[in-house]
Amino acid sequence: MSQQTDLATPWLVRPRPNPGAALRLVCFPYGGAGTTVFRTWPAALPADVEVVAVELPGRESRSREPRFERLAPLVAALTDAVAPRLDTPFAIYGHSLGSLVGFGFARELRRRGLPGPRHLFVSGRRAPQLPERTELATLPDREMAAALRRMGGIPDVVFAEPDLLAWYLPIIRDDVRISELEVIADDAPLPCPITAFGGLADDLATPAEIEAWRSQTSAAFDHELFPGGHFFLQTARDRFLGSLARRLSRITSPP
Repeated sequence: MSQQTDLATPWLVRPRPNPGAALRLVCFPYGGAGTTVFRTWPAALPADVEVVAVELPGRESRSREPRFERLAPLVAALTDAVAPRLDTPFAIYGHSLGSLVGFGFARELRRRGLPGPRHLFVSGRRAPQLPERTELATLPDREMAAALRRMGGIPDVVFAEPDLLAWYLPIIRDDVRISELEVIADDAPLPCPITAFGGLADDLATPAEIEAWRSQTSAAFDHELFPGGHFFLQTARDRFLGSLARRLSRITSPP
């Protein structure tokens, strides 16, 4: 079956619709990305898990919509649109910026007294209570482009085409600004388990900064590190998705 946008809200895209799934995995993309990064995931994950990717305004099918520049209004709008559609058990996954947005979404659901995720999976981002160490959001365009190219994860064609790069940089700058400059308020730990994934060579989220997510849950915590840098989910894709699949299976079919 082909990828489908939820008819009730443009925020949700289903790469492979699976109405009878036991669990939905709500996936939040990294900065500058859209839902296509999750297009092939259903084939690698358990058959009773439906991947539901979040399409943020200003990306792909929503490219004409204005982008959010702050986390709180983004999470509020997201929750308004998505919460009524989560009528089956769900987990959350996010990478980099997506970790922060997914975390904020879980907090907002709790604030509103709505059902929360069975599990929160975060990857490629330092724990939200830690201060920022980088200045990517404030770099001039040329220096930002060079830093992004070194980081990997973005197709070379983006850097080879000046018009494409000029279109892309404002999107990634807004996303990096949210991820780097947002001050995360103190709050009680989430009641759901958290698993944090990281890259052994990721300068943006060191192993210690990945492990620091432990303080954000009052339930079980686990973390796992993979070979590679910030985009280990691409360079170590099979190993990463294999681990995620096993963890999801333990949620849908506990021992």
